[in-house]
Amino acid sequence: MSSTALGAEKAIIFISDAHEKFYYEKLKEVRYQDVYHKALVYCLGISDDTRRNIYSIYDFKTGCVKTECLHEGWQTSGSLKVVRMAFNLYCNGTPSV
Repeated sequence: MSSTALGAEKAIIFISDAHEKFYYEKLKEVRYQDVYHKALVYCLGISDDTRRNIYSIYDFKTGCVKTECLHEGWQTSGSLKVVRMAFNLYCNGTPSV
């Protein structure tokens, strides 16, 4: 019997070619290749807005999310949901601003 987590790892579903490209490129830049970073990068790759503003959302050098991005002008209702979901998966709960 195979593990659900292992099965999910083999069948990553991307919403577009841009999403897939973003995932594999940014996964190389994050500090660790663990499930938390994979979830963060996957989620932030869903939206064109979050892909475009990745450096406003996540600090690749420190490994910290930038909660102040939740108040930036480029955010839309959809991108806010994506960022909050990514933060929730990465930090085990959305960090406070």
